[in-house]
Amino acid sequence: MTGFRDFLTRFRPAASPGRAAPSGVPADRSAELRAELTPPLALLEQTEAEARSVRERADTAAASRRREAEGQSETIVAAAHEDARQVRARTAEQVLCAAEGEAAALLAEAEREAAAVRDRAKSRAPALVDRVLALVLEDLAADEASTMPPEEGHRAQDPGRPRGGAS
Repeated sequence: MTGFRDFLTRFRPAASPGRAAPSGVPADRSAELRAELTPPLALLEQTEAEARSVRERADTAAASRRREAEGQSETIVAAAHEDARQVRARTAEQVLCAAEGEAAALLAEAEREAAAVRDRAKSRAPALVDRVLALVLEDLAADEASTMPPEEGHRAQDPGRPRGGAS
């Protein structure tokens, strides 16, 4: 548009009727052309003014849409954060449930193993009791043997006296 405006404004009336206008058009023809081009120049200026107005409205609308888009994106981001928090909470609950299940399974297994150990201990208990009784009886027999009076020909020695010595 600027080029067209420059083209239209090149036609200026000459200083004298015989001189040529700057573009090489005779002065009398230049005035005639100038008169013909005045309405298009006014139309061009009006069109430029309307274009500026449309551009300003478009800029205002774009700024408004940009603000709306930013608001919507903030809402979407906040919703995404909330969704992520809920997913983390559900995941934590699922992990906790799985851990509780595993803990319960481990506890049940430990109880089964403890019961098996108790059963083995119960089955071994009579044998252990018999063995302990046998050891006790051996000890008692050994104690009785040490408390029996000495046979003839053997003299009991005083524990405080040395062996093999005369008194």
